[in-house]
Amino acid sequence: MAEKTRKHAVSDFVRELSTEHKMLIVLKTQLYGGKWQPMYDDLKNRLQGKPYIFKLANRINDDIERIEQMRKFEDQYEVDLAEYVDMPV
Repeated sequence: MAEKTRKHAVSDFVRELSTEHKMLIVLKTQLYGGKWQPMYDDLKNRLQGKPYIFKLANRINDDIERIEQMRKFEDQYEVDLAEYVDMPV
């Protein structure tokens, strides 16, 4: 994939992200070492009544869908969205 095409796709994708999507990216970076899988596992475990690391929110199923969408995008474009979303200080 051409670098210009990739950058354009990432820019477009990030511009369309909701506040909830961006918060998940921040949490991925700050609490889960920049990896989706531990956060995803936490949410799934919480739904199943298993132990989990961090209590995120009451909208777990929505967050799981957001994670899946963003993880697929990152894999497809070989990018870490955290590099494109402003992180709170």
